[in-house]
Amino acid sequence: MKILGLTGGIGMGKSTATASFRRLRVPVFDADAAVHTLQAKGGRAVAPIGAAFPGTVREGRVDREALRRAVLGNTAALKTLERIIHPLVRDAERRFNASARRAGKTLVVLDVPLLFEGGGHKRCDKILVVTAPAAVQRWRVLRRPGMTPERLAYILSRQMPDAEKRRRADYIVHTNLSRHSADRAIRHLVRELRA
Repeated sequence: MKILGLTGGIGMGKSTATASFRRLRVPVFDADAAVHTLQAKGGRAVAPIGAAFPGTVREGRVDREALRRAVLGNTAALKTLERIIHPLVRDAERRFNASARRAGKTLVVLDVPLLFEGGGHKRCDKILVVTAPAAVQRWRVLRRPGMTPERLAYILSRQMPDAEKRRRADYIVHTNLSRHSADRAIRHLVRELRA
């Protein structure tokens, strides 16, 4: 089974890419979705986050905005949160891969925003980076509810620069041309990887 790592900065088009892979019946592990599940009611991260960050759990689930305020700009707090979350996400990823192998899948996608930053690229056979010009990225992200230029700057400060991600990639898909163009590139890539 081939493992394709999918990454790209915030607003670069990972959601569009994962939708294309799913339409092609390629299983996709979504690391962000895994984090949401871990922090939801009954999630495995709720208790340890509540213990490490008092006041961030309400009604049995992590209050994501309260947690964001607790770690924003605090490197030590962010490291504590990562020590809780990363092993749990990695475990979910292992279970996803095992399930895909049992089902006889020949290709899976790991959608991990901080794939290079967290060392996840080492667990992949190939890497796809989705990209768009910085102005397009900024326009897309600032349209999101609750997003501010300051918050975007903080997020970008934690991410590897787009140029470096592209340099390390095996494949690059430009998402600023059109959805049809990106979809066509992904269809071609899937045919190549399944061959």
